[in-house]
Amino acid sequence: MGNIGEKIKKKRLEKHMKQCELAERAEMSNTFLSDIENGRSEPSIKTLGKIAVALEIDIKKFF
Repeated sequence: MGNIGEKIKKKRLEKHMKQCELAERAEMSNTFLSDIENGRSEPSIKTLGKIAVALEIDIKKFF
């Protein structure tokens, strides 16, 4: 199992979404999402929830 950032990126790519599109849907900056996906920042549970909603998946998929 990879880290949460890798899982987010994998799910985003499975949905054929650009990083900027997911960032907009999750109401965060593209830079912040990039930092999460690349392991430079750890998202809070609230942020993970926003990302899960934007990806239309259950937050449990990240754990």
